[in-house]
Amino acid sequence: MTQVTKGEIKAKALGYFRDVERTGEPVIVTDRGKPVLEIRRYIPLPSDPDKILRGSVKHIREGI
Repeated sequence: MTQVTKGEIKAKALGYFRDVERTGEPVIVTDRGKPVLEIRRYIPLPSDPDKILRGSVKHIREGI
C-alpha cells in the first residue's frame, strides 16, 4: 500500500489516481505522519438488499 503526504497528493494527484485505477492498490494520504484518507478504486454495491445480505445469515430462528 502506497503512502503519500497531503503535499505530494496535491502536486501529483492525477498520477496517483491513474495508479489506483491501473493497479487497484489503494493510496493512503497522511497528515503529519498520520493516515487521514484512503484513495481506492470504486466498487459499486448492488442496489438490491437481498444481494447485499445474501450469504451473511447463518441461521434463521422462526417465531421471533
